[in-house]
Amino acid sequence: MNFNTSYNKIITDDNLMETIQHGGSSFPFQFYYDNLALFDFNCIEWHWHTELEFVYIESGTVTFWIGEKQFTLTEGNGVFINSKILHRFHSPEEAVIPNFVCMPSFIAAQDTFIYDKYVLPVIASSLTFQVFGTDSPWQARALSIIKRIIAVQDRVSSCELATAALMQGLWLEIYENADIGYRKEHISDSASSQARLQLMMQYIHQNYPHDISLEDIAHHAKISKSTVLNLFRQYLHVTPITYLINYRLNEAALLLSKTEKKIITISRETGFNNVDYFCRLFKKHYHFTPTEYRKKKASVLSGEDL
Repeated sequence: MNFNTSYNKIITDDNLMETIQHGGSSFPFQFYYDNLALFDFNCIEWHWHTELEFVYIESGTVTFWIGEKQFTLTEGNGVFINSKILHRFHSPEEAVIPNFVCMPSFIAAQDTFIYDKYVLPVIASSLTFQVFGTDSPWQARALSIIKRIIAVQDRVSSCELATAALMQGLWLEIYENADIGYRKEHISDSASSQARLQLMMQYIHQNYPHDISLEDIAHHAKISKSTVLNLFRQYLHVTPITYLINYRLNEAALLLSKTEKKIITISRETGFNNVDYFCRLFKKHYHFTPTEYRKKKASVLSGEDL
């Protein structure tokens, strides 16, 4: 059965592919009732997966980074994220986002007429995502189906059959109305760019405790420094060095919450050679000093209020 479940930790491999299995081989669909406030820093960090993903904003405001785009959605809107597309979510505060993921084969089995004619053209298209709003009639219909899929997850019986039937109706709306033009050259270029970006992000994740320069990142990816800058700005909307600093701060925050190491030790282990500089950056980024953040996390874990 695939009823409401939630998890608040995204685990990826070195290529940023999510490692958790969503659903099972016999029913490759999983529903999650998530609140971004339960994730570290209200953020679902960069990852991708083979599954298709649908997100509904039940409450709050969420900023999405999907492929090359960044946009913000508010309560009552939704989004579809295509297979194998790098993405990230963040909310400035609490945001409830029921969502579900499924393998493309959940729509129709592979090597069938339905899959080849109606599923493959979408996942092989240049469509990275599709926003659903209430101003467009077809998007409003899609939102209605998404809400019905969410609602049937509470059924004790016939949940799976109802989910499968509704998913086909939702897919029909996307197939008939979304821009799914097959542009092989664009897809090839986009896949190559994303692969290079993932390679550079992986390099940063593996080497962040050490000194890393823009030249080091470019050398590792075997591209020019200008191309590195363009790819980071195009997909992540930050410079490589800003991404590196933010990643170091995130790792420092994890060490503050999960260990009793001294702040000067954490500063050094996460690539900051000057503890005062580290503390200033941490306060600017998270609005807490490292000591305040550690106390806050300890209070949350103990169930106490500050």
